[in-house]
Amino acid sequence: MDAVANLPMDTIMEVVSQVIEVIIELGVASKNVIIEKKSFAQLSSYLHKLVPLLSELGRKDLCDSDSLRNVVETLNHQTKVAKQLIRDCSDRNRFYLFVNSRSITKRIGDITQEISRVMSCLSLASLDISSSTRDDIDQLVNKMKNAEFKAAVAEEEILEKIEFGIHQRNVDRTFANNLLVSIAKAVGVSTDRTALKREFEEFKNEIENLRLQKSHAEAMQMDQIIALLVRADIALSFEDRENKYLIERKSLGMQLLEPLMTFNCPITKEVMVDPVETPLGYTFERSSIEKWLADNTMCPLTSTPLDSSMLRPNKTLRQSIEEWHERNTMIVLASLKSRLSSGGQDEVRVCLKQLLDLCEQREIHLKWLILEDYIPTLIELLCVKDPSIRNQTLQILCLMAKYNDDAKEIIAKVENAIKYIVRSLGKQIGEGKLAVALLLELSKCESVRDYIGPDHVQMAMAKTLWEMELTNHNKSSLVEDGVLDLLLLLVSHDDVEMKIVAVGALLNLSTLKKNGQEAIKKNAVRPLLDILHHQTLSQRLSELVSAIIANLALSTIQEDSAAIPVPLLESDEDIIGLYSLINFTGPGVQQNILRVFHAMCLSPSSVIIKSKLRQCSALPMLLRLCEVDDSILRANAVKLLCCLTKDDDKAQILEHMTQSSVEVLLVIIRISKDEEEISSALGTIANLPESAQISEWLLESHNLTSCLSSLFHSKNIRSRKNQFTESVVGAICRLTIEANVELQKKVVEIGIIDNLLLLLETGSSLTRMKVGVSLTQLSLSSPALSLQISRHPLFCCFSSLPESCLVHRGICTVVTSFCLLEAGAVKPLVQVLREEPNPEACEAALDALLTLIDGESLQNGCKVLEEANAITEIIKLISHPSPCTRLQEKILSSLERIFRISEYKQKYGQLTHGYLVDLTRIGNSNLRSLAARILARLNNVLHDQSSFF
Repeated sequence: MDAVANLPMDTIMEVVSQVIEVIIELGVASKNVIIEKKSFAQLSSYLHKLVPLLSELGRKDLCDSDSLRNVVETLNHQTKVAKQLIRDCSDRNRFYLFVNSRSITKRIGDITQEISRVMSCLSLASLDISSSTRDDIDQLVNKMKNAEFKAAVAEEEILEKIEFGIHQRNVDRTFANNLLVSIAKAVGVSTDRTALKREFEEFKNEIENLRLQKSHAEAMQMDQIIALLVRADIALSFEDRENKYLIERKSLGMQLLEPLMTFNCPITKEVMVDPVETPLGYTFERSSIEKWLADNTMCPLTSTPLDSSMLRPNKTLRQSIEEWHERNTMIVLASLKSRLSSGGQDEVRVCLKQLLDLCEQREIHLKWLILEDYIPTLIELLCVKDPSIRNQTLQILCLMAKYNDDAKEIIAKVENAIKYIVRSLGKQIGEGKLAVALLLELSKCESVRDYIGPDHVQMAMAKTLWEMELTNHNKSSLVEDGVLDLLLLLVSHDDVEMKIVAVGALLNLSTLKKNGQEAIKKNAVRPLLDILHHQTLSQRLSELVSAIIANLALSTIQEDSAAIPVPLLESDEDIIGLYSLINFTGPGVQQNILRVFHAMCLSPSSVIIKSKLRQCSALPMLLRLCEVDDSILRANAVKLLCCLTKDDDKAQILEHMTQSSVEVLLVIIRISKDEEEISSALGTIANLPESAQISEWLLESHNLTSCLSSLFHSKNIRSRKNQFTESVVGAICRLTIEANVELQKKVVEIGIIDNLLLLLETGSSLTRMKVGVSLTQLSLSSPALSLQISRHPLFCCFSSLPESCLVHRGICTVVTSFCLLEAGAVKPLVQVLREEPNPEACEAALDALLTLIDGESLQNGCKVLEEANAITEIIKLISHPSPCTRLQEKILSSLERIFRISEYKQKYGQLTHGYLVDLTRIGNSNLRSLAARILARLNNVLHDQSSFF
């Protein structure tokens, strides 16, 4: 450290001023560091916050003390250390700084901790400084003590890869190349070959300087990193790599080497892949020795005790085996080339298969193929007549093109290469797909685009993609390979025919949901909308474009609620503009636009879309389209109409719905062959407001009876999908509202109650819920419809009268009074309470049962419920697995009514007690109040029972 201890006080104050100057300099200089910017900024911030204290020390006549001198001395020294560190991290080689980032963050931490240590020893209370400065310094010292400096997460990941590579000792060139590129990107070095080479050479020079400075330990550590990164050839020119490879390959000769005896596993006698060593130094293939040890406890060679936990990887031997493999592979690759040129078709196919297998094994083999100048030979094979040879050749060329831009450039520069590849586009589907994939891969290289940029090439590619029958995997891989960018570019082409084939290709790819979402993210919607709004273009193009937009809209429907929404149309102008096109286009475009809005009404943006459609007066237009002769257009209109009426303002529906519109919907239900259209028409009926006028229109319709009869044929309804059945029963809910008994009668006369009970047993939760609602509505009309007949003794001698209904006290039948008892509905409804997991379905079934104890029917209704074991199930329903407060409140209200009858209070009080106690603890205020009230009534009964026993 600089000697401050013996300096006079005036000089010390000068040192304080110098420290302040250095701190200010550090604040500016820290912004220019190459590495660990965040850590240096944090250190600079801490030092800057010391300036107020140092400024006050410099202005006041302070008492001299050892602790004060120690602080000044430490600050003077550590700020100079920080200054030098910042200078190094601004000027030295970037690669060197990166691999030392952990050491750099440690030095920043050491500086911070040393300053905080001496500051904590300084008695601030003894200094004549302001209280605010004192408080600020106290807080600062605590922050500095607790500060942690670490390399960024991304940097740590790269450093760990460096350690892994050094540890493995035999990583391939691809690993080294990727590592070098990652380091370059982390420190802001261009990944251009020249820049990488320059920076790497400077890094090596930096290591040589360390040796000159006698920093041997650090130099040795750096040598390990150099040995790893020198495997990378990304910084070399193609010519340098080619020369380096050919020198190495020629040095091997052309004779394959037999494996050394030590390469073979003693158990299998085959060359090992993953050799492991025993404590006694014997080596086996891992899988073989582990299989042996599964049945044995002794080493197969020494008969000494051995288990799998004692095995260790033999990395040296593994590296030797891999080097032997690679040497022989290099020789094989060199020998196959001449056989491709001179062999017969059978031999060529065998050679290509061998090449393809090698290419798929390791990327390094692709590099050797390129350096062996295989590409011209492979291009010539695209001219042969045998399609299997052309297919294998295209597969190898695709793999090579994916390997690097050098391969792409070589392929493109070979005479007639693009011509031959394009010719394959028109061949069989498999070959055409490979040709498209190869052209797409080539187009990723900017310098190659000029070779494939004649319009006829792009036209051929797009046309092939349009006409191909692609699997979902094909569609996904094509988009992953970048085909969208090319097609979106062609969509904006001036030539209409080019637009058409590009749009056709997009249409083919957009049927896959993930592709649709990717297209939206790449802003595909805007150019497509522009084409639609351009009325002078061909009708065919407009139909294709609108079909794509429909597919994109379908891709926005979320199956996973946690997924991030992908909006299709973001502006009001786009929404309204697209819908308005229905007025100016033909049926093909109209139906696709309707599909777009139907899909968006099912997407996360449904609320916004429906609001905008109301502004567009969509209902009148849709009602008109429901009357057109075009069955596909009509079906799409009905589907969208169903969506809009579901949540729409009932007043708006009443404003636009006419008797003719109602009749049209019923006719569609009767005559349509499209199940989705029928389901949507039924859904629209279900969504109709419960107005007297609409109910009268339904009652007066001549189509209602016939369409419901066909729908409710028992075999027919049972064979339908859940969604269709739910729509049917939803419509019945609207047709059986309590307000129009005549409409109820008309519907019941068809025989729907028997079918509803069938669906109560077999339907989905939603179907059961809607059946419960319908039965409730019908049952509420039963008391008024039950035929009341006098049973005066005067008439007892006449013919016997029918038995009166126990609940309704009159003559009841299913058809005349919709009686649940006569229909046999009680037990199926109780079964719903017992089995159904959905609380809404349970609530609907409960509502239907509770109509039996309305008003004066309480006594007899409770008797019916008890006989069906309904009261027990109602009590158990309090603890439903998916509790619903509304359901629980309804249950308690019904129990409060049932327990007015002493017999049931005594019989079921004990069963109910535990559930009620739980509700007084965990229920909401209303539930607690209801539960407490019933408990109060039950307590006397329970007390009397316990006293009796």
